Amino acid sequence: MHIETVDYQADDAAISLQRSLRDTGFAVLANHPIAPDRLARLYDLWGDFFASDAKHDYTVQPPRHDGFFPFRSENAKDSPIKDLKEFFHIYPASPVPDGLQDETRAIYRELVTLGTELLRWIQAQTPADIAATFTMPLDAMMYESQESLLRILHYPPVVAPEPDAIRAAAHEDINLITLLLSGSKPGLQARDAAGTWHSISCDPGMITINNGDMLAMASGNYYPSTTHRVINPDVHANQSRYSMPMFLHPRSDVLLQPGMTADHYLQQRLKEIGLK
Repeated sequence: MHIETVDYQADDAAISLQRSLRDTGFAVLANHPIAPDRLARLYDLWGDFFASDAKHDYTVQPPRHDGFFPFRSENAKDSPIKDLKEFFHIYPASPVPDGLQDETRAIYRELVTLGTELLRWIQAQTPADIAATFTMPLDAMMYESQESLLRILHYPPVVAPEPDAIRAAAHEDINLITLLLSGSKPGLQARDAAGTWHSISCDPGMITINNGDMLAMASGNYYPSTTHRVINPDVHANQSRYSMPMFLHPRSDVLLQPGMTADHYLQQRLKEIGLK
């Protein structure tokens, strides 16, 4: 499984990105506009938040879907076992804890801008016969969307888990594409077509890009939504792990295929993973 590292500044960046997403469902973006030291500072700030009791003041209040989700709130689709993680959801109008607002909202905006640019790249490099099946250009699906989700994830040290419980069980993402800011520790793996798991680089400052189910659906699976997971650490490296995925979601009214809007599909999947 050859997941390409794409130099954002290179002349052939769009070609390399599209090829890797088509072949593997994943790519790693290097030399992009978001400075690594900003990411490190964000992880430090959110690490302090997850270590405090203040996080409980932001506990999610259904039917809202933003705020703090306590440890073991979510399971992968078709899995009865809850993942070993806690997390915080941020949408454009979501409350953000004091002291975290400016930098977190800035990263949110920059990731949406970068992700929309990458969707333009993918659109431009997609074969004409596949692109003709899209209900609109991929980047246009993002116009005025309020649905994109920044998730701040904390995987605590693993303590006596039940059998088969891991930090994030095998799953596919729901959205168009995901921009995953490099995790603070290793653990992310992707599964190839033969069922073999491959570790994905977490070099500081890099952004992992992967296809989601909505892009797979819109493209008739030309862009596969690749299964991935986060495994438990070895005993000697049993420390907290943080990661920060931005899930690029189209407007709720966008047709992914005839009879299936983005919102319809999203609500269906949220029920499957125990968040609705």
